[in-house]
Amino acid sequence: MRKYFEFDKLGTNYRRETIAGITTFLAMAYILAVNPFILSGADLPPELKANYPEFGAIFTATALAAAIGTLVMAFVGRLPIAQAPGMGLNAFFTYTAVLTMGIPWQQALAGVFVSCTIFLLLSLTGIREAIVNSIPQGLKYAVSAGIGLFIAFIGLKNAGIIIASDSTVVTLGHLTFHPDMDAAQVLAVKNALLAVFGLVLTAVLMARRVNAAIFVGMVVTAIVGMIFGIVELPKQVVDTPPSLAPTFGAAFQYLGDFSTLFSAKMLIVVFTFLFVDFFDATGTLLGVASQAGLLKDGKLPRPGSALASDAIAGMAGAILGTSTTTSYVESTAGVAAGGRTGFASVVTGIMFLLALFFFPLLSVVTEAVTAPALVIVGVLMASHMAQIAWSEMDEAFPAFLTVLMMPLTYSIASGIAAGFITYPVIKVLKGKGREVHPVMYGLFFVFLAYFIFLRE
Repeated sequence: MRKYFEFDKLGTNYRRETIAGITTFLAMAYILAVNPFILSGADLPPELKANYPEFGAIFTATALAAAIGTLVMAFVGRLPIAQAPGMGLNAFFTYTAVLTMGIPWQQALAGVFVSCTIFLLLSLTGIREAIVNSIPQGLKYAVSAGIGLFIAFIGLKNAGIIIASDSTVVTLGHLTFHPDMDAAQVLAVKNALLAVFGLVLTAVLMARRVNAAIFVGMVVTAIVGMIFGIVELPKQVVDTPPSLAPTFGAAFQYLGDFSTLFSAKMLIVVFTFLFVDFFDATGTLLGVASQAGLLKDGKLPRPGSALASDAIAGMAGAILGTSTTTSYVESTAGVAAGGRTGFASVVTGIMFLLALFFFPLLSVVTEAVTAPALVIVGVLMASHMAQIAWSEMDEAFPAFLTVLMMPLTYSIASGIAAGFITYPVIKVLKGKGREVHPVMYGLFFVFLAYFIFLRE
């Protein structure tokens, strides 16, 4: 094991790698609660929840997908990088593909599988580099930032910090008590205040560079909620993992139906899954490897193996019943703790397997408990806006439109479409049409068709 993971060459040992693996797990353990919450439509009205997979099955799928993906990265990529269903992609799955576009969740899972299969093929060929170079940097950053704002908006809405308004569309929720409030309104205020507490606490933990800040913030918020009677106490701590039967293999219902799998709507869904995962995975792998000092001449060691590991993890997750599994930037927490090899990922993968038996604890994960995690993740993703060339209007406007449209239209696909349509138009009218890659012109027509024919 020491020889396979090159302990001596990288100057590490079992103790350091084990601590790093546990640290990474704690930094990203929040996904075990947040992903089932989002994919099951837990924040949607009861009449809509029937159109979404079961919470328990998604928890099991999430833990298994994270374990499998992380172990694949450990033994194939040999990097201290953990994987799990990605934030942003799960929001696109639930709120855009299923809720807005009306695609059955089983079909959306098929879309995840197809996108990851394409990702795998691209990772094993030289096409990957060509695609990376065809998309403008500003739009790449804008997509990530826009998804961040979208996720943060969902968190604030779920907690009741932001509510609907007839006069202003949205407004600040009720954060104070009034004598004429009924029991439901009082509970809503308590939940909103609990979410505010959790948000401030998590932000402080992040500011103090606590490695597992988001996870610790959720735990403390849940405990405070239980103390004040806002969150119910769990009935037990350990139990048999929920059955995977409701979601396992559901994607195969549509993989053989080419008429629906390759319909115009599904092509948009597949492209979005592929696009976001492709650039998110590439950026995360480079970022974590750079922090670990593993880059050689600015390049990732075994890039094909690392990206293939990401793609295989996504395919496995789709079969199990969850949205795209991808590499997690929280792996930097483990790297900061000394992780340098894939053995750290082995430890993280085992931790995800052990987490399967603690499903009963998720009963304390309410909207108020998950909201801070969503907002903080949104902050981290929105930081990419700093990389956009704001002084150049032909770069800034498409990027800004991408960021703005995602939360305002409640659709990640619409935000991407807005940016990819306006970018070539502005460049051409400015006389810089030759700077636009041919791929971008092709995507212009794809997304124009999306707005004209597919928006309901």
